Amino acid sequence: MSRTSVIGVTGHRRLPQAVLPLVRRGMTAELCAASTSGALSSLAAGADQLFAGLALDRGVPLTAVIPGMDYEAHLGGEEVRASYRRLLTSCAARVDLPWERTHEDAYDAAGRWIVDHADRLVAVWDGHPARGRGGTAEVVAYARRTGVPVTVLWSPGVARE
Repeated sequence: MSRTSVIGVTGHRRLPQAVLPLVRRGMTAELCAASTSGALSSLAAGADQLFAGLALDRGVPLTAVIPGMDYEAHLGGEEVRASYRRLLTSCAARVDLPWERTHEDAYDAAGRWIVDHADRLVAVWDGHPARGRGGTAEVVAYARRTGVPVTVLWSPGVARE
């Protein structure tokens, strides 16, 4: 009997158009695996919201992992916040993390929570260092240190915005 698995996501907030086809295909392939039983996302702009929407479109139960702060106010423009609210209402579950001292601490805690509760991680990552604590590179490094398999999705030669 095959074991079911939960997929977490981490990734950049701004995705160049050139990476979107590869990222969508890769995320869809991960979500369509026969063993997938759930998905974890913080519902941030970019990779997180794309992954969440694809999971919901495929009927994969989605858990929102909300950093412990005034998260929605820091997501970006109204379009991103509206998408966040729409996705959040469609989630099967919501995990609200404790309040953290700074936004970066909160992002770091959310990334670690996702890794700690995922069987595998999808990372939409250009391979460069994080631009702040809790960034994609740090979440990927944490997953690798803890033995969680990581699938990196990015088009070679494409620069992050």
